[in-house]
Parts: sequence; structure tokens; C-alpha cells
Amino acid sequence: MKIAGSVALVTGGASGLGEATVRRLVSQGGRAVIVDLNADRGKKLAAELGGAATYAQADVSNADEVQAAVDQAASMGTLRAAISCAGIGFGMRTIGKDGTPHDLGVFQKVISVNLIGTFNILRLAASAMAKNDPEDGERGVVINTASVAAFDGQIGQVAYSASKGGIVGLTLPAARDLSKAQIRVMTIAPGTFDTPLLATLPDDMRAALAATIPHPSRLGRPEEFGALACHIVENSYLNGEVIRLDGSIRMAPR
Repeated sequence: MKIAGSVALVTGGASGLGEATVRRLVSQGGRAVIVDLNADRGKKLAAELGGAATYAQADVSNADEVQAAVDQAASMGTLRAAISCAGIGFGMRTIGKDGTPHDLGVFQKVISVNLIGTFNILRLAASAMAKNDPEDGERGVVINTASVAAFDGQIGQVAYSASKGGIVGLTLPAARDLSKAQIRVMTIAPGTFDTPLLATLPDDMRAALAATIPHPSRLGRPEEFGALACHIVENSYLNGEVIRLDGSIRMAPR
């Protein structure tokens, strides 16, 4: 499927992995809707990219706001790709050192944004894509973002790992569900990437994180995530699979 001339919706598109993906899509002739809660960053990026990108403010777990963003994307041309990069994390053990149980509200919030938000994008974008005329036998592709924590969750990551594990689990059945509509579903599970969150850490901590990655022993670059996302869009035989993008890291318990 060609990126040039197509429209993509990217959540979390104003920074980090999402921003890198938006920039890559536009560099290859695509158009993008930047979906993000940060209006300042989203509008600034859209302005920088000119007419190739627009901004839509939306909470990914909100059905009406996501539908409005999907409608905005469809109004720009043919919506062929939806890439979910929005997500949150929160560190908390199942029970604390004093025996206090994990805050249920925190767990529900992480599940709501990461898992329910991802499915909300998938279902609404796929519904719009199903109306497209097929291009080389397909109407669109949805790319989710999980994490290596879905497989190697660390101490304190119970909520985050559960949310990302859910994304891994829905990938194949969603691809099967959407096969008759000629829509593909893929998931990327990134490892430790050099995102704005990690940029706030001291240099020695960043170096220690990089040292845990076998090869290459460095943090992942957001541009590498964007490159993989664009390859998935273009490679029509990738479907129903989770790709780890992690330098072969396997996370230790802590």
C-alpha cells in the first residue's frame, strides 16, 4: 500500500514515537492527522509540516473525540493507516512494602488509556477504512503499539504490562475480524527508546539503561520506530503479528 497520497491518523503524534512516525509519513508523501492532548506541541508540529498535517485534540479513550479525529482524517483524503502511539505508564507494585494494595483507580486509568484507547482507535478507524476502495487488494492498516513489557514485565509494571499484553492479545483476532474488509492489523512492541520521558533522566541512568541492551547497546531512536511503522504500511503481507523492536533486550525483574 502506498504512503504517498494517503492519509494516516497518528495518536500520541505530537512527541516521541508518534512525532517520528508523523515526520516519516509526511517525508514519504503522506498526509497525517496528529492526535494528541498537548495542543501546543500538536499545533506547532502541524504548522511546521504545512498542509501535509493537521492537529486534532482527543483523549483516545473518548469515543466522540476519536470519531471526530477519524472524520477529520477522512475529510483530508483516503484514510489508509491508523497508528496508535499514545500511552501512559505508572509504577506500582501489586501490594506495597507495607501491604497496601495497588490503587485500583490507577490500574483502571492505565488500562483505559493504553488498552481501551488503542481498541477505540482500531474500531473507529477500521470502520472508516472499510468504506475505502481497495488499493492492491487492501483498504487500510491499523498499527498498535505494545511494549516489551507485555512479555518481560518488571516489578511495579503490573498495570502497564497488563495493558500492553492486552494489545498483543487482540492483534491476531482483530486481524482475523477485519480480513474480509481487507484491513490489516499489526503491533510493534518497542524496547527502551530515547523518548522525551527518558530525556529527563540523568546521563548516568540513561547510560545504564543503554548498557542492558545487547546490540546495538544504545537506546532506540524514535526514527527507527517511524521507519518500521512506514514499512508495515507498505508491506501488504505483514498482518496479525507483533514485532519486537528492542535490540534483543529481555528485561530483568527490576
